[in-house]
Amino acid sequence: MHVTPLTAAALVLLVSGPAAAQGWIEYTSKNDLFIVNFPREPAVTEITYPTEFGITLPGRVYGVDDRGSRYSVTVVDYSTVDEVHAERVRGCQGYPDTCTNRAANELRGALDYAVSNFLERDARITYYGYADTDRIEGRRVQLLNPDQSRTFAAVYMHDSRLYVLEGTVPANAPPPALFQQNLGIFDKDMIRVRYTTIYRHGYPPPPREETRGRLRGC
Repeated sequence: MHVTPLTAAALVLLVSGPAAAQGWIEYTSKNDLFIVNFPREPAVTEITYPTEFGITLPGRVYGVDDRGSRYSVTVVDYSTVDEVHAERVRGCQGYPDTCTNRAANELRGALDYAVSNFLERDARITYYGYADTDRIEGRRVQLLNPDQSRTFAAVYMHDSRLYVLEGTVPANAPPPALFQQNLGIFDKDMIRVRYTTIYRHGYPPPPREETRGRLRGC
């Protein structure tokens, strides 16, 4: 893992109030190919993620609790979906519906299924819409929780990795903009990805914009 201190000027531009004094960092995961801002280095937890069509996939949660707020990035590895679903139906002799390979459905629906987990919470949905980061397609959802805290979430998928960002802040606290708006995704060579047009997982990737060096992106 790699962390880089943020400059005071960048903090002033992106956040105000008590959070600005806490020395947020740029955190890079070389395992899961992303960069994001956290209040400090997160704890990393290995997880298994249940999918829409009944398989479990490996993942990691990168999380920080900070003065009543919670910030996390969950990354799920979908690279084995074809293999796992093919194995499930190998030798199947049931009805066609029970023997269908659901790998394509699993991959195409991963974004919306991840959002559905937020929509099913005991909370009021205050926003749900389209999003992109560096022109990587995603979804964004905001919730008002029973204790009046607010959850700001975004979901993206790139190169068979699902990225779920979730920031929850207390009532009357400002939105977690410094966390939520600064996700970057790398390729396998740790060069930040930014496309010329929208990237949709499962389709051929569009051309990439020229970046200005490893790790830093555009």
